[in-house]
Amino acid sequence: MTSLSSSIYPVVWDDCKVRLIDQTRLPNQYNFVEVGTVEEMAFAIKSMIVRGAPAIGVAAAYGMVLGAMAYKGDSKAELLEKLELVGATLKQTRPTAVNLFWAIDKMLKTAGENTGDLSALRSQLLSAAKNIQEDDLNTCKAIGQHGLSVLPDVPEKLTILTHCNTGSLATAGYGTALGVIRSAFSAGRLAGVYADETRPRLQGAKLTAWECVQEGIPVTVITDSMAAHCMQKNLIHAVIVGADRITANGDTANKIGTYSLAVVSKMHNVPFFVAAPLSTVDFSLDTGADIPIEERDSAEIYQVGDTRICAEGANFYNPAFDVTPASLITAIITEKGAVKPLELKNLK
Repeated sequence: MTSLSSSIYPVVWDDCKVRLIDQTRLPNQYNFVEVGTVEEMAFAIKSMIVRGAPAIGVAAAYGMVLGAMAYKGDSKAELLEKLELVGATLKQTRPTAVNLFWAIDKMLKTAGENTGDLSALRSQLLSAAKNIQEDDLNTCKAIGQHGLSVLPDVPEKLTILTHCNTGSLATAGYGTALGVIRSAFSAGRLAGVYADETRPRLQGAKLTAWECVQEGIPVTVITDSMAAHCMQKNLIHAVIVGADRITANGDTANKIGTYSLAVVSKMHNVPFFVAAPLSTVDFSLDTGADIPIEERDSAEIYQVGDTRICAEGANFYNPAFDVTPASLITAIITEKGAVKPLELKNLK
């Protein structure tokens, strides 16, 4: 098997273009999409060719570089104005994932502080994007190690339930929640993973299971509605999920279905962990009530592939995320350590 921690990278800068793994075609096809313009990058993020909050941040950073390269004038002030517009375009693609906004703001700050000519500015932007990517990879590995310290001690090896996809495909590599799972497997502490299929986009069934199979991690796919049953049967020792935005009090927005998992975990005394980099924490928001929730096309619900599975005339509601209250979260695992939700402010 191939080690995903070293060979699967969803976003790669390649000779003035960005090469993305087309995650909409996995697991049946392992294809790449070349992105050479801001508009193409915005489409790739919006259509979920690239997805996962950290990976979106990396992709957006390179999108800013593409915007700088596309400018053919000779006015630095004009280029800075153009970059503001590029950033605004990219920010409109996925409103919930805060890493997107964080990365764009970081790139704009880099551009604004540059004192060189246009060539130096472009070079510095590319270096900044590469640094964001490298930092995320190192951050995920640190999250994986810190996660080991809070996993429950059980007589046998651990069985962990996860939701959506939080692995190499969702980050610069290695993963957040799946990174903790990967670390547990490497340490000999993991018996296997239960992966929710994660309706309606099926990221658990299509992506998480694929990653686990590639690396030889035992994985069992279940429907989202089976989690409570599995906990009732004592099949699950812990739940680990990722996050798209965490507020100052520890409330966490993640893929739809996460909140119900947290409620069920509480009922069955199963520890519920969130694994995310500190860049996912939005300290400007006090609680989860302030998080904007993206709503996506209803076709994701009533259609599977080209087949319609619901009656014509029915109405549909398709929020992409829900918010899990901090009170249901055992700990938040970051690159600086695992803390109780209310202790996040100490890491700021």
